[in-house]
Amino acid sequence: MKSITALFLLVVLAGPALAQQPPPTTTKDVPVEFGDWLEPTEPLHIAGPIHYVGTRGIGVYLITTPAGHILLDGGMPGTAPLVEASIRKLGFKPEDVRWLLVSHAHFDHVGSLAALKKLTGASVAAMTGDDELLRSGGKTDYVFADKPRLHFEPVTVDRVLKDGDTVSLGGITLTARHTPGHTRGNASWITTVEDGGQSYRVVFFGSASVNPGTRLVHNPSYPGILEDYRHSLDMLDSLRPDIFLAGHGTFFDFEGKRARAAAEGVKVWIDPEGYKRRIAIQREALEALVAKENAEGSAAKQ
Repeated sequence: MKSITALFLLVVLAGPALAQQPPPTTTKDVPVEFGDWLEPTEPLHIAGPIHYVGTRGIGVYLITTPAGHILLDGGMPGTAPLVEASIRKLGFKPEDVRWLLVSHAHFDHVGSLAALKKLTGASVAAMTGDDELLRSGGKTDYVFADKPRLHFEPVTVDRVLKDGDTVSLGGITLTARHTPGHTRGNASWITTVEDGGQSYRVVFFGSASVNPGTRLVHNPSYPGILEDYRHSLDMLDSLRPDIFLAGHGTFFDFEGKRARAAAEGVKVWIDPEGYKRRIAIQREALEALVAKENAEGSAAKQ
């Protein structure tokens, strides 16, 4: 199964020649290793006002309301036309998007955010810590600062959020929870929607994976990063959603659930046990890396 860590590793290890290239602005400039992150896919309704308008591998979510719409994340560089086409195919207008929300400022999730801001005229809201990263176009990232091909077009943040802040529009309220580690301003978003007379608690899971090159214990990538990761996982574990979605389809079996959605409807997305497994997987991976770092540190002292 593909993962964000494995795909980033392909580019990180690609060598100095790749690192000297400018940041990608079209899909043609993006390394082929990112595969289905660039591949178009059919948009679909998930639950209530939530729709999937991303690529096959990268989740972008349209939340529709009578007062305008909310778009969560922007996808890979050059994929704004794919997101726009998906929105229109569902019968909505990108020009009616009022808010562009951010999960975290890595180029696979915000690479087209600047283009979407120009297209929609919407305001950008991001968690404190990632506002600077967005303004820099990825140049201040603690792992990818020296990897121009992992940068993106800079984006000005119109509203800087803190933990627990809300964004409301047309009867929908999303709550931003600060889940740092993957980036300093990584955010998970929570809302409640109605579908078929039932209410569902939805969590848009902020990534908790650890990218290659991240230092957690010895000379940490930023002070307190390990504590941030652990606190974020504890907080995420407490949320108990009915439905959980994420920026990478592999995190929540998007393709498998999508294949069953036509027959099963909204219930296919209800997966509290899958959410618990995702948290457990991320926690196990984190602690394995901590143990590895500690072992390497001990060996170096001998």
